[in-house]
Amino acid sequence: MNKTISIYKINNPINESNLVGADDYYIHYIENKYHINLMIFNSEIFVISENDMNYDEIVSHLNCVFSAMELLIENNIEITKSDFHSILNNIDHNNFKKIIDIYLNKEVIYTLHGGKSIKAKTLNQKLYLETLKTNDIIFAIGPAGTGKTYLAIMYALKALKSGMAKKIVLVRPVVEAGEKLGFLPGDLKEKIDPYLVPIYDGLNDAIGKEMVTKYQEKGVIEVAPLAYMRGRTLENAIVILDEAQNSNLSQMKMFLTRLGFNSKMIITGDITQIDLPNASQSGLIEATNLLQDIDGIKIIKFNKEDVMRHPLVFKIIERYENK
Repeated sequence: MNKTISIYKINNPINESNLVGADDYYIHYIENKYHINLMIFNSEIFVISENDMNYDEIVSHLNCVFSAMELLIENNIEITKSDFHSILNNIDHNNFKKIIDIYLNKEVIYTLHGGKSIKAKTLNQKLYLETLKTNDIIFAIGPAGTGKTYLAIMYALKALKSGMAKKIVLVRPVVEAGEKLGFLPGDLKEKIDPYLVPIYDGLNDAIGKEMVTKYQEKGVIEVAPLAYMRGRTLENAIVILDEAQNSNLSQMKMFLTRLGFNSKMIITGDITQIDLPNASQSGLIEATNLLQDIDGIKIIKFNKEDVMRHPLVFKIIERYENK
């Protein structure tokens, strides 16, 4: 015989609609994820138990999730789908206060030369920035438009401005040209620049095109194809490897072992957009599988709900995921 088990008592009934989501999206998602049935009655959320199944772990976790969501709502923070997924995937009783503190943090990452302040917009973005402060190698994985590269650039510029780093090194694999750039006209910068347009867009937004050029001339900002990193040791630097899903196994190992003292490496990529002839040979996939449990290395995974581009981008990603 089925019975109901209380998960969470809603403190303020007016928060109920925000806790369940539009069209009960949050409730339905939880039901599908955990293969359970939920019920809401008299401002209380219940799981309908079946047979003799043990729901203790699920109930404990979901209590944390709804507690966190209502606490944020009471702090006048709107819960988006991205926030819901981030809370569901990251929060537990051990890190509850830390996650809430991170979410309530309204720290300005960087102020653009035009005066606009850049802040994290989703919980995953805030977790990403917090991770950058406390780890030396950070993998940021997720779809286009989630801010992986842009926020890394803003963080690097802030570190440069504060004296935490002496230079920024921007690296990208050049799969389209097979890493063989010799036949292209111009010097190394002119050869690699077309592949670094997204990075330059972020830099130009932040400090202006003239300052970017000035920093490059002084060697404060350096751009390089991944193949040119062999044999180097990178110290006192923020090193960003963009489009890392297009690095092969040996390139990724080579890149990671360039890390020197007082440096950080930020590796960004989207494993759904691998351009290598053999997608299974992506260095990004191998590295995250091998290194995920090492102290000082952290992996942040963004999802489609973190996309900050045109709303159609979210729908396009969702359709491709479900094809």
